[in-house]
Amino acid sequence: MVLLEFSMSPLGKGESVGKYVARSLDIIDKSGVAYRLNPMGTVLEGEWDEVFDVVRRCYARMRQDCNRISCTIKVDFRKGHSGRLSSKVDSVERRLKRKIKH
Repeated sequence: MVLLEFSMSPLGKGESVGKYVARSLDIIDKSGVAYRLNPMGTVLEGEWDEVFDVVRRCYARMRQDCNRISCTIKVDFRKGHSGRLSSKVDSVERRLKRKIKH
């Protein structure tokens, strides 16, 4: 399983690109892939091909009306582990012996 964090936004569409982010989140949410939205991007959890297909679909949708797109992607593979969207945070909280903001 992999965790894939990505941020994709159009360039040249002004300061606020919320409508483009919302379109991507609609694709992500409907994909069935586990995810967490954060202020700077979205983390997906699944098999390699599955999560990259979601990114590909977000890109395909954005390129329909955006001439330039910026995208960053970070991937963390760990064999035999799933549920890391929450377990990584839980691990830190256990070490701190308290809940953290997230």
